[in-house]
Amino acid sequence: MSIYKFAINRLKIASSFEKILYLNIAVYILVNIFRVVLFLLQIRDSGTYYPVNYFSLPADLSLLKYQPWTVITYMFLHEDFLHILFNMLWFYWFGKMFVAYIGAKKLTGLYILGGIFGAVFYVTAFNIFPIFATILHESKALGASASVIAVVVAISFYIPDHKVNLMFIGEVKLKYIAIFTIVIDFLSIAGENSGGHIAHLGGAFFGFLYAMQFKKGKDAFAWFSKLLSGFENPFRRKLRMKATYNKIKEMNDMDYNYEKAKKQKEIDAVLDKIAKSGYDSLSKKEKDILFNSSNRN
Repeated sequence: MSIYKFAINRLKIASSFEKILYLNIAVYILVNIFRVVLFLLQIRDSGTYYPVNYFSLPADLSLLKYQPWTVITYMFLHEDFLHILFNMLWFYWFGKMFVAYIGAKKLTGLYILGGIFGAVFYVTAFNIFPIFATILHESKALGASASVIAVVVAISFYIPDHKVNLMFIGEVKLKYIAIFTIVIDFLSIAGENSGGHIAHLGGAFFGFLYAMQFKKGKDAFAWFSKLLSGFENPFRRKLRMKATYNKIKEMNDMDYNYEKAKKQKEIDAVLDKIAKSGYDSLSKKEKDILFNSSNRN
């Protein structure tokens, strides 16, 4: 099996959470392959061929109007290894919790909308505040940070009292991690990476809005998740309707309802355990039950 076929087949069965990870890693690898090739060939005006210049988000509106796609592409774009490493580690840790409590299908919408809010904050700030006037034309943003912060803040304020163990610190509630992250980003605006920290605040702002409305039992952004699901269809394995039909037909109604009730009972037991002892008290099997249930939602 070729690498291409393997990659396509893996994408067909991957969850939304996994697809975001794979896409970020794939783009990072491709960008750096370009960088190595341009370096070795010593191509003149190599910037003309460098993909980062066309997919990173420009702060200058006069440039942005010719590259509107960068509002989306910048959030999947990384150049440096440490940049993508820390972003993907944060996304992995908090994304897994988001999937367990809210669902994998809603994660993509939060990730992209959080990134868009980050872009809006970044572009707006650089065009409003005079301090950025001298660097406006050259400034560009790239990286998943705003999107990742949106996920971090959303799950942290959805289950604010959930505790995680931090090395050298011990148990800390998620809400304190989120608040600390937001405060540090705000205080860092006066530093070297002003645009990045402003974008982070945009992602955090959307993550907070998302958590607050979802805690009230609403999903104001469900339409966006449905829209995105349409773009995922080409990577989904086609359903074998005949096989599915025959399988269900072989089961009588009593067996089917019994199996359904049994699965729901398992899920309820896991949720009761979380309410009493927290998410960390779950066994691997119980976490798998909750994870699989979220993917079906």
